[in-house]
Amino acid sequence: MTVFEMLKADGCKPGIKTYDLLIGKWCAHNRLDKANALFNEALSNGVPVKPKEYRVDAKFLKPKAVKKEKKRETLPERQGRGYAVVTMYNFQQYRHIQAPGWTLGWTWAKKEVIWTMMGGQTTEQGDCSKYKGNVPHCCKKDPTVVDLLPGTPYNQQIANCCKGGVINSWAQDAATAVSSFQVSVGAAGTSNKTVRLPKNFTLRAPGPGYTCGPAKIKTPTCCVSLSSFYNDTIVGCPTCACGCKNSTNGPGSCVDPDAPHLASVVSSGKNDLSPLVQCTSHMCPIRVHWHVKLNYKEYWRVKVTITNFNYRMNYTQWNIVVQHPNFDNLTQIFSFNYKSLTPYDGLNDTAMLWGVKFYNDLLSQAGPLGNVQSELLFRKDKSTFTFEKGWAFPRRIYFNGDNCVMPPPDAYPWLPNDSCRLIISLFRLVMAFLAYIVFFFAYM
Repeated sequence: MTVFEMLKADGCKPGIKTYDLLIGKWCAHNRLDKANALFNEALSNGVPVKPKEYRVDAKFLKPKAVKKEKKRETLPERQGRGYAVVTMYNFQQYRHIQAPGWTLGWTWAKKEVIWTMMGGQTTEQGDCSKYKGNVPHCCKKDPTVVDLLPGTPYNQQIANCCKGGVINSWAQDAATAVSSFQVSVGAAGTSNKTVRLPKNFTLRAPGPGYTCGPAKIKTPTCCVSLSSFYNDTIVGCPTCACGCKNSTNGPGSCVDPDAPHLASVVSSGKNDLSPLVQCTSHMCPIRVHWHVKLNYKEYWRVKVTITNFNYRMNYTQWNIVVQHPNFDNLTQIFSFNYKSLTPYDGLNDTAMLWGVKFYNDLLSQAGPLGNVQSELLFRKDKSTFTFEKGWAFPRRIYFNGDNCVMPPPDAYPWLPNDSCRLIISLFRLVMAFLAYIVFFFAYM
């Protein structure tokens, strides 16, 4: 370009070949601004250059800028969350865990994250940069959890938490020889086939130390039954949900509630921690029953009943976690405490319910007093509300952190078929007409 400028300064007028050659060079170097300037200069000087296609040299091509979008949690991922209560029992008679307390760690099997925690917290958050808006509590592959301190706000506590990591020995005080925290796990899968157990557990505490074995799958301890006002069908817990009556390796033994020797059987196993349940088809120590009770013009009502079938366990400070899309419109709850676990804009489908202190926070052992119940009043959202296809029933229920076995969706109480109601109404009309004819001819 220096020679080109010198030629013009000496009075030489560049021709069409010179301009075409220089424009091609600028285009090859991906300098379209310079090429356009030369093109306009040629036209202003009366040189008849014509627009044509030029090739850009590959080494001067700029890589396309890729906009990195932060990940927003999708609905399938949201439904793939799971809630778990981690409980540590110190069964040693004289060795306790003193301050600064325990530290528990593990390694996730896949790409799980911890969305929320109650009763504990992780020491590091990890890299959560791919999440937008709602950021998980911890994204580390190998999280480390510590206990919360005494005096933690009640809305961050669960039963047996918040002792600063201190656990008493079993012989000194069995009531304080336990420590718990609750985690909400994301990206864990949506079924028992996709969920994977964590591995490489580590427990650190003052003293000689502890060794952790591999994680094992726990037998279910609760199940769910369903019913509604619009269908006479009562869907019970799935058969053998927690074990079978004839199974020799089931979770404990069962006893007939009408057996004359019931009291002696219960009293003989006071120091036995294995469940002694009523003989049922499901053999679960706990059953949660969800009954769609009433339908109003702008509201609908549900009754929740929790029944204890275990003769050897009183559940103190029990809680259940329920997933249902209408919890965003919960208007009133009558005899349970309520807390929303996931208050998102436009998505609030998970609630924690527990008993009122000194009223129903104790779920007594199996028997006449072995149940607690409450009613929930929901406001209808016209865009989503329906009684069709089992929408009114919960998606998932947890009792004290244990995932309860749900009935299969095709067994849910559905609305009666419209055609059946039409046939019944026509039948009544015909019968009324025939009765009228008989009555008319009888008194002719």
